[in-house]
Amino acid sequence: MARIAGRNMPVSTKHSVEIARYLKGKQVDKAIKHLQAVIEQKEAIPFRRYNRSISPKPGIGPGRYPRLATQHIRALLENLKSQAIGKGLDATKLTIIHAAAQKGQKLWHYGRRHRQRKNTNFEMVVKEVELKKKQEVKK
Repeated sequence: MARIAGRNMPVSTKHSVEIARYLKGKQVDKAIKHLQAVIEQKEAIPFRRYNRSISPKPGIGPGRYPRLATQHIRALLENLKSQAIGKGLDATKLTIIHAAAQKGQKLWHYGRRHRQRKNTNFEMVVKEVELKKKQEVKK
């Protein structure tokens, strides 16, 4: 089992929550491919909770392409994969068993727009899980 946490990432918490829900239960290699497709705007992330006034995408319903959050989470996922390989886990059997996003610190930033910057804490855990084979139906 391997764990990683990204603290105070400058991304939207709402987008991160939807990405976490999308990633949970997926294999790591497939998840990286899906996130790369989202960055290239070939595949959308389905929005289940924060979907007010979001246009539907073909085949998934309401969804968006949160590129900034996806780039940060993809980098975390690649680091997590290399950490798991360093621990001696099999990279082809890694499955995301936990993915969560919470609000991070609110930091002041200065300048003309003297506002608080929103941050997100994101954590993931992967585990080596045996892949289930489809049972053949006997006639």
